[in-house]
Amino acid sequence: MSIQESMQTSFLTVGLKGKTLKCERFLNEMKRVVPWEQLAQLIEPHYPRGIGGRPSQPLVRMLKVHCLQQWFALSDPAAEEAIYDRASFQRFLDLDLLSDAVPDETTILNFRHLLERHQLAAALFDRIGEHLHEQGLEVKSGRIVDATLIAAASSTKNQTRQRDPEMSSTQKGGQWYFGMKAHISVDAATGIVTRVATSTAKVHDHQKLGALLTGDERAVIADKGYSDQGQKKAARAKGLFWGVLDRAVRGKALSGKQAARNRQLASVRAKVEHPFQVLKCQWGYVKARYRGLAKNASQLHLLFGLINLYRQRRHLLAAMENAAERSACE
Repeated sequence: MSIQESMQTSFLTVGLKGKTLKCERFLNEMKRVVPWEQLAQLIEPHYPRGIGGRPSQPLVRMLKVHCLQQWFALSDPAAEEAIYDRASFQRFLDLDLLSDAVPDETTILNFRHLLERHQLAAALFDRIGEHLHEQGLEVKSGRIVDATLIAAASSTKNQTRQRDPEMSSTQKGGQWYFGMKAHISVDAATGIVTRVATSTAKVHDHQKLGALLTGDERAVIADKGYSDQGQKKAARAKGLFWGVLDRAVRGKALSGKQAARNRQLASVRAKVEHPFQVLKCQWGYVKARYRGLAKNASQLHLLFGLINLYRQRRHLLAAMENAAERSACE
């Protein structure tokens, strides 16, 4: 770097002093609300200790790097470069470039493979749910279910010269899509994602309903895609409130009562769209990043766990502040 460039960098640093950028504010909040040590305990039995080779990176740091990849849609090489380039990432990782080794792209790749190999993402998702419960966020008995299409690469320019065989095509709104679906259930009271499932795109939404329910629900709310007479009768036989929007049959419009019921349920059902908004609009997950359902399912479990923490961060931060005040008064 030339003297002129160095001076420009210094002046820019002075100019930004005292200003917290949106990205840094987000990282500061997530650094506080994610239960890093609890999640690391689930990974620790499978994590290599670096015996006989180069020392392994601290486990919590690697978990943080993996989360950075989810939040900023970074590939393994891009994650390594971003850590070198962005001071906010270095602060988030508690990493000093002068004394600490930056995880290289191979190390980052191996950590992701470790999570996939031992199916740890689902366990991390469940542990985050337990943490939210411990922090006073109770999951009630009502569930809102929905699914979203996630596009996959349709190119055949690869070694096998084939599209991903675990993805498929489906039509929605007169347009064809190739990819997969992410199915979720959300607590009707808090908006917390309680279950995650994946499927190829052509699987009908109602076929994954059973995978999204725990069996202790007293109400299920969903859009018209989950309309199924067999499931409706089974639900009512169990005393379960069936809050699935009515769908008009061919040649017969909905009655005024059915239309009014749909409008009332739609205002409640909208809560399930909020996690999808964070997933796609804020964190940029609009396309499957890997081939096959298993790898993408692993990533989606962690993403929705992090979405739960992000959407409940104000409650969690307030609880931390209250706990700190009580501790100071004692």
